[in-house]
Amino acid sequence: MIKAETKIRVRYGETDRMGYAYHGVYAQYFEIGRVDAMRTLGFSYREVEEKGIMMPVVDLSISYRKPAFYDDELTLVTVIRQRPGPVRLIFDYECYNAERVLISTGQVTLVTVNKTSGRICRLPDWFEVALDAFYPRHA
Repeated sequence: MIKAETKIRVRYGETDRMGYAYHGVYAQYFEIGRVDAMRTLGFSYREVEEKGIMMPVVDLSISYRKPAFYDDELTLVTVIRQRPGPVRLIFDYECYNAERVLISTGQVTLVTVNKTSGRICRLPDWFEVALDAFYPRHA
């Protein structure tokens, strides 16, 4: 299992008139967690794109349990629970406040797209090899 923990501090500009972290900012927080989880595989998003693979979001869900406020330090836990399929990567998220209270959860699904053709493609071999360290292939 791939797991990354990321600390995020809620900035003033990310809050709404009620003083809560605006609901839309959580998608940005999830992206920060995804980038950190990808680095766990040994490469960055930038390197993936430089090798000709784009990974657009095709599905996003967020559940809000409690609000976050300006200057709160949040801990975002990003997990890839199982080996990705041939074209899809699913990231799960849990966001905690400083007291370790769960304030939101979410899930994002990405697909792999060939940068040149713009068509969905399989995960490249080098990506599959990186996944082997976390999710051994069955013989």
